[in-house]
Amino acid sequence: MNNLSSLCNSTMKLPSRVLTLRNASVVGFRHSYNTPCDQKLTCKSKASFSFNQNSQFHAYPSPFLAFQGVIYNTQKLNCLPSSSFVSRPYGVPVEASAVETDKNPERLCVENCNDENIVGGEVPGAEYGNSRASHESEIDKEAWSLLRDAVVTYCGFPIGTMASNDPGDKHPLNYDQVFSRDFVPSALAFLLRGEGEIVKNFLLHTLQLQSTEKTVDCYSPGQGLMPVSFKVRTVPLGDNKFEEVIDPDFGGSAIGRVAPVDSGLWWIILLRAYGKISGDYTLQEREDFQAGIKMILNLCLADGFDMFPSLLVTDGSCMIDRKMGVHGHPLEIQALTYAALRCSREMLTVIGCSKNLMTAINNRLSALSFHIREYYWVDLRKTNEIYRYKTEEYSMDATNKFNIYPEQIPSWLIDWIPEDGGYLIGNLQPAHMDFRFFTLGHMPLKICYPALENEEWRIVTGSDPKNTPWSFHNGGSWPALLWQFTLACIKMGRIELAQKAVGLAEKKLSVDRWPEYYDTPSGKFVGKQSRLYQTWAIAGFLTSRMMLEKPDMASLLFWEEDNELLENCVCALTKGGRKICSRDVAKSQILV
Repeated sequence: MNNLSSLCNSTMKLPSRVLTLRNASVVGFRHSYNTPCDQKLTCKSKASFSFNQNSQFHAYPSPFLAFQGVIYNTQKLNCLPSSSFVSRPYGVPVEASAVETDKNPERLCVENCNDENIVGGEVPGAEYGNSRASHESEIDKEAWSLLRDAVVTYCGFPIGTMASNDPGDKHPLNYDQVFSRDFVPSALAFLLRGEGEIVKNFLLHTLQLQSTEKTVDCYSPGQGLMPVSFKVRTVPLGDNKFEEVIDPDFGGSAIGRVAPVDSGLWWIILLRAYGKISGDYTLQEREDFQAGIKMILNLCLADGFDMFPSLLVTDGSCMIDRKMGVHGHPLEIQALTYAALRCSREMLTVIGCSKNLMTAINNRLSALSFHIREYYWVDLRKTNEIYRYKTEEYSMDATNKFNIYPEQIPSWLIDWIPEDGGYLIGNLQPAHMDFRFFTLGHMPLKICYPALENEEWRIVTGSDPKNTPWSFHNGGSWPALLWQFTLACIKMGRIELAQKAVGLAEKKLSVDRWPEYYDTPSGKFVGKQSRLYQTWAIAGFLTSRMMLEKPDMASLLFWEEDNELLENCVCALTKGGRKICSRDVAKSQILV
């Protein structure tokens, strides 16, 4: 795969020492890389704020990273008591930024630009959202009220939703933060209702939090990494004023201290969804957003020691963020990578050296599509082939190229797999096939089947008391996955399945106080450590409901099959690089 170091510097956000915000509106701020400065903007009205900035470079991470990750700023938003978020479509004025490069091609200078075409307000689709409010059910009204109560504001402007908002929870840990992946169903719910400004604000702020500087140590987030979450912290300043600072987490505070691989992928997917549903494509066309996409892709497409088109990750780097044996090449990450690459291919502007990037995207999409379909797919016939595999084969034309031992086939699989169907296994790497059914990358709702039990549970999870059999990530049932199931049903023309699932959720979720997950093989019990009033469970239900009511809007979120990707498989490595071959030829060179 082409090394992405050839990306034009002029399209990358500079690993600069200083980030200066000039004439910043809170959500449509424009930034440029300049010398340190002091800047102050004070508003006297009750719902306004005063803005102080003292930008300076630190050789170490500052306690609070405001707006962005590696370009460390001392950032002060001195807010007077602001009006709280109210239940209405967001009409936050957003000023756009025109981007130009200065004499240094590695510097991005964002200048002031008052473009009335992209001033915030109700996005396209608001008419649909407002018209349906009159016939909402009581459960819908309750869900919307809870979702709005979970909104996090920054100087009075909505920028995301906290993970959980249980008033009875005295120890929220990090559930009071805005998680990148958790916000996606909330964002879709607001978009489908015609309230797109909270999504725009989220995309703008997280772009500024993105790590933009190449690091030489092993403790700082790498260039392009998106935060797993962020928290708006309030610090009193005296004189009835307070300071609000956005504090991102790149995994340094997470359980296991694992960097989030999926956050950047979800960010790209959400950026495309915002444009498709709202009709506002100006955001993704901005040069700073183009640079942000490219830095994420640089992480995904960079050359390394791995020789597979699938993305290599550590355990706990995605939604299953605890030790569950999903290190290597888990299906969830591969599905997100595929989606992010498809989104990027739509959104990237092909100019200059971006053509090399587009070629790299197409090559990886083709190879990844073939790899997953050929290697991860298991049905009864394929299982029987694996059962008869020879091992320890050493040749270029070996059948069992991953050296899979037939004894790895679990006993439950033979009775569980149907005669006329199959599924994509959860993970594949040398000498290891994870036959568990993971719903992320497939269709939900049980996150993983079957659960790890007994000695296997003790070895794989390290005797994790939260991931006991049929609980949490180890076979628990997650309402948050309902929207993905609904979208898959709409794509495949099986709307009746989604309607049944939403109907069942409607009967249980409100009564059970919107739990994070359910326990037991059949999902009968609310999880023993489940948070209540879990935001993405609420948002997943609302998004599913609106998708069923407006399937034409839902169809904007997925693609039809790209036959060209399947016909042009990148397969055989040669000294001169990779050569293009047909799918049939690829089969003769790669394990079937």
